[in-house]
Amino acid sequence: GAVILTIAGLTSRLIGAVFRIALAALITDEGIGLYQMAYPIYSGLLIISTAGIPIAVSKLVSENLAVKNYYGALRVFKVALIILTISGLTISLTLFLGAEYIVKYITRDPRALLPILSISPAIFFVAVMSTFRGFFQGQQTMIPTGASQIIEQFSRVFVAFFLAVILLPRGLEYAAAGATFGAVAGAVFGLLFLLIMYFKQKQKFTQQINSQRVKKHIAITEVLYDIAFLAVPITLGNLVLPLISILDLTIVPQRLHIAGFTTERATALYGQLTGMATPLTHIPAIITISLAVSLVPSISEALALNNRGIIKRNSNLAIRLTLILGLPAAVGLYILAEPITALLFRNVEAAAALKGMAFSVVFITLYQTSTGILQGLGKTMLPVKNMIFGAIIKIVLTWVLTALPLIHIRGAAWATVMGFAISSLLNINQVHKLTGLKFDYGRYIIKPTTAVAVMGVMVYYIYAYTNQVLKALYSPNISNAAATFLSIAAGVLFYGIMLFVTGTVTSEDLHLIPKLGPYLVRIAHALHILRG
Repeated sequence: GAVILTIAGLTSRLIGAVFRIALAALITDEGIGLYQMAYPIYSGLLIISTAGIPIAVSKLVSENLAVKNYYGALRVFKVALIILTISGLTISLTLFLGAEYIVKYITRDPRALLPILSISPAIFFVAVMSTFRGFFQGQQTMIPTGASQIIEQFSRVFVAFFLAVILLPRGLEYAAAGATFGAVAGAVFGLLFLLIMYFKQKQKFTQQINSQRVKKHIAITEVLYDIAFLAVPITLGNLVLPLISILDLTIVPQRLHIAGFTTERATALYGQLTGMATPLTHIPAIITISLAVSLVPSISEALALNNRGIIKRNSNLAIRLTLILGLPAAVGLYILAEPITALLFRNVEAAAALKGMAFSVVFITLYQTSTGILQGLGKTMLPVKNMIFGAIIKIVLTWVLTALPLIHIRGAAWATVMGFAISSLLNINQVHKLTGLKFDYGRYIIKPTTAVAVMGVMVYYIYAYTNQVLKALYSPNISNAAATFLSIAAGVLFYGIMLFVTGTVTSEDLHLIPKLGPYLVRIAHALHILRG
């Protein structure tokens, strides 16, 4: 399940990355700043409208199916669909009608009005779509969710860029509004696909319900209580990040003013942080989000069957994989910050924000994976408390550091790293207490860190040497692009080899990969790089 969602997530993120690069070139960092001003508001209200229900649906459907209660699973889905249809419509209308007040008291940039109005209908369609995704995920059938993500993203990007190009002559705010409307189009097409998949499956599900002997009359109040018990804490936890983004939207530009920047310059720096650096640091999170989504029904099913061994095994594997992926991504983004921002955005200045944010990758991914484990165990309030504590630290540091002229936008980036570091480590501690999971620090930290260190040194020198040689033959843009791609490819190769050399990855790990595992073991043995 995680593999399917990861492939879908990577495909969607690749489409989104190409779009963001093209959009940044089209509307500049100031336009990206306006575009980004709409998204924290949208994300926060979307979480309120969905209220953590999709994850609750996934968990409850999984638990019902584990004991062959097909009627109970479908009942959970239908109740959730009614709730999210009503809440999605209500919140969409609230955002549309309250946009002027939001601009006046939160963004304080009147140009953000049109982007906020344009994105408001998306909340309704995404809320309904998320119910269907939760239903399919609860069945541990990830293909409908993965395919809908790709369809949603492709539709969003196509419509957003088309409208941005058409509306740019009227001004940056119109182009940004066209770009945000892409979210509406994407949600509509994604929902249509899931509806088709649902009706294809419905007949089979009905037959299973008719053949079961479990009681078929479950009170709606019972279903509502089960959903609310899980959804409310998840909602509170999911609200923390958008609330932080909204606070950043208010705090960062104002504190940059105190540091001596104009409104236009502060908006541009805010755009570099939220529209350029942050999306790059979130790319590795695609895999851990997929892991977290897959872990919830998997661990819920194991818990329902009282299989503690599977819980411990899945938790161990997920956290190890998170560190193996997060560490090299963080180091790579830090070392290649200037080349990457020059290549993608033609804006080397954004490297300051990217370097500051780079190591947040490790802690964001750890937080997501550990949250999935805790939610699967039914401990939905623990990640909320931990994130709130980390958020308080982040807000205080953002307020203090961003106003310092020598630090400015880097202060907001460093504050994000510290906030997620605290939240993720608190989560990991709770996972350890609840599952009895024992952390082998040599295998979890020392070995992958050694592999990352070798990779980092190789990447640094390969880029520096290659770029220097190619500069004499080609333009700076071409030499930078070639050197960046070559150093990334070399980094992946060296890191992969070092994972085997250090014993971070063993033959036992490779055998867990469906179908490909045995082939990878034979190849690694032939190269004499595999231990165990």
